[in-house]
Amino acid sequence: MSAEIINGKNLSLALKEEMKKEVDALKIDGIHPQLTVILVGDHPASRSYVNGKEKACGETGIGSHIIELPKTVSESDLLKEIHRLNDDANVHGILVQLPLPFHINEQKVIETISPEKDVDGFHPINIGRMMTGMDTYLSCTPYGIITMLRSKNISIAGKHAVVIGRSNIVGKPVAQLLINENATVTTCHSKTENLKQFTRIADILVVAVGKANIIDASYVKEGATVIDVGMNRLENGKLTGDVDFDSVQEKASFITPVPRGVGPMTITMLLKNTIKAARRLENREG
Repeated sequence: MSAEIINGKNLSLALKEEMKKEVDALKIDGIHPQLTVILVGDHPASRSYVNGKEKACGETGIGSHIIELPKTVSESDLLKEIHRLNDDANVHGILVQLPLPFHINEQKVIETISPEKDVDGFHPINIGRMMTGMDTYLSCTPYGIITMLRSKNISIAGKHAVVIGRSNIVGKPVAQLLINENATVTTCHSKTENLKQFTRIADILVVAVGKANIIDASYVKEGATVIDVGMNRLENGKLTGDVDFDSVQEKASFITPVPRGVGPMTITMLLKNTIKAARRLENREG
């Protein structure tokens, strides 16, 4: 057996083509989706992510604006900027690029963003809506994972899904989304004893650990679907995931590569949330 690859880059391109048509139609109706990103400081990785978001917006016709603030900006000044954007009817999506400098409380920043403009899906109100199965803005990486599974018609309902990782950004929300899709879900983490006893019975295995190649074929059930969320740079500069791709590919039925796997889907789902926000806000305010 050699697993079928779920290519997130190709899926992302196809979805962005659909979104471009959707944005063009909205513009005819006078709705111009707009995403504003706040970048605090000049961390190279953060700037790279922000540039990627701006490029993706351009590819779909979504308006984008980057507000650059110095890393010395006070928490109160940052919150004032967010309040200003909350009140700006031309802005539909607000994203504050994380991480933030130590003197700024990230949770306070997240909670200051209007839930109606929280296209990252991090606000506690949107998390609560997701937990209870309500319509909301879903966290982008977990949303991308569910979209990838659906793109291959992979059955989720009734299956046993195991998620390795319990972060607020990926592990916890993807576990909840899988539950919402009627999977039986086990969450494992750094304190889990005898990890293999759980992963070996997983029909769907989602790995979000942040350690290169930590999961090899011995952890995987024959025919499982393996989603690798990891993004690790080796000493030779090569990018690799948390899954030992070569060995696991021979045992799984579906697998995501790194790169060109989950990564491209995260920004794509951010765009999808921004379009959704534009529809909601314009319909409400119009």
